[in-house]
Amino acid sequence: MSRHQLIKVPPTKNTLLELKKQVRFLEDGHALLERKRELLTRLVYERVGEYQQLRSKTHAAIKSAYHWLGMAHLRMGSRALQQAGLGIAPTLQINIIPKRSMGVEYPAISTERLPMEPVGLLGTDTSFDETRKELTNTALMLTRLGESEMALSRLMAEQRKAQKRVNALKYNIIPRYRDTIRYIESVLEEEERNVLFQIKLLRGKEDEKNSVSGQENGQPYP
Repeated sequence: MSRHQLIKVPPTKNTLLELKKQVRFLEDGHALLERKRELLTRLVYERVGEYQQLRSKTHAAIKSAYHWLGMAHLRMGSRALQQAGLGIAPTLQINIIPKRSMGVEYPAISTERLPMEPVGLLGTDTSFDETRKELTNTALMLTRLGESEMALSRLMAEQRKAQKRVNALKYNIIPRYRDTIRYIESVLEEEERNVLFQIKLLRGKEDEKNSVSGQENGQPYP
């Protein structure tokens, strides 16, 4: 008995030909999906390495930025630091555009450093400028890390989706078609045997009838 539920179709020759055509199409689709899954898996592993490196660099950038922020706070005081931070022009321009890889869309972030304008306030310390530089660098690393994390997340989701489709075709859909094809072939073979048997019976009866008719007419049956 088949482990898979058969497809509910009439067991005819036309159905058999159509199912064989469909199963070839499904097998081609399975091969393409398997190839896509392999490529996505390889791309995910590459992205994982890139993400880990960016995460490590970003952590170091955040640590350095907080170090200089602490120095600026210690030397200037919180009040002067807040006043110096008011109205500062941005030092980083960020643009977000859609990007596609292996059919997966994710945001690509491009950044551009802007000139750091000097702060015209008395009482500012060199540590304040260093803090601005480090915070700009940290923001730059965070954008790269965010892009990498988003791309990795979506690629992994697409890889899992491809894996599920490959498994569904390999272990469920294609076997159902093959089992149904074998069932229809067995039904048609049985019907063909029955037809041949009926033909033999009819021929036997016809031969017997001709033999009896020849004897009644006094003619030997050839």
